[in-house]
Amino acid sequence: MVVVTLVAVAADPAVGLAQTESSTAKGRAPDTLELAGLVADATLAVRLSPGAVAVGTSLWVATAEGAVAIEGATNAVSAPVAMPGAPCASPAAEAGAVWMPRCGPGALARIDLATKAVTTAAAGPSDAAGGIAACVGSLWVATDAKGVVSRIDPDSREVVAEVYVAREPAGLACAGDALWITSAAGNTLSRVNPHTNVVDETITVGPRPGRVVVGDGAVWTLNRGDHSVSRVDPATNTVVATIAVGHEAGAGDIAAGEGAVWLSAPGSPLVRIDPAANRVAQRFTGAGGGAVAVAHGSLWVATGSATTWRLDPRLVASMRP
Repeated sequence: MVVVTLVAVAADPAVGLAQTESSTAKGRAPDTLELAGLVADATLAVRLSPGAVAVGTSLWVATAEGAVAIEGATNAVSAPVAMPGAPCASPAAEAGAVWMPRCGPGALARIDLATKAVTTAAAGPSDAAGGIAACVGSLWVATDAKGVVSRIDPDSREVVAEVYVAREPAGLACAGDALWITSAAGNTLSRVNPHTNVVDETITVGPRPGRVVVGDGAVWTLNRGDHSVSRVDPATNTVVATIAVGHEAGAGDIAAGEGAVWLSAPGSPLVRIDPAANRVAQRFTGAGGGAVAVAHGSLWVATGSATTWRLDPRLVASMRP
């Protein structure tokens, strides 16, 4: 049985890792604090996975045992829904189902939200650290490292179109009428019109971009080559800021919401970027890291091998050394 424990963690702020400023907005260095100095609203006995997806009142998470749903109102964790293969990439929600990328046979698992029945599609992700996206009624998966992104009909679970971008596509995100795709080999972010399957723009971002999110009026790429974040203005399709993050953050996870952009990586479990200033405002050190999500008015952070904290993002932003 999965146990949910409400906790309060004693404050013990300390200065730890070296501080890195934004390369475009020089100013005061970020506040460096211990993650243990935060007070968690809840501690959940399940490890958050990168790219966890919010569906209705729940947050769906991929675990080694299967997919679980965390109820936003009560923090209750569902029994795992078993699926073939180990977790790969990040999930998406579309057409009354959660779609979980898997390694091995049955590369894309479909979980019916009403019945919890599992079916599979063969078109799985080519980058285990990337993600899939739901956009204009279709599923989109980077299926080939040569630069192929497949459009999948959620009803037939068949590939109905292909989009060609630079090599090593990884992260995908959808907002409105734009699908955004990072390509590590090309250091690019492609803007695709999901109605026509046409690449409208190709934008050079930081080196080896991976995960991508949309929020606060911008598109944000997490760059694995130099552990930076590129901010792209969707109105002009240009990079308007490059934010140095460091500390292996490029290998972690990124989320946007509640007035900030959030990153999490092992050894640097939580970083808050202030989008108004385009700089790292806070860096939290400590155990855990590697996954972060914004959902149901809360911030969710992986804090251990089998532990997730639910945090108030306003409380996090108010912390000072």
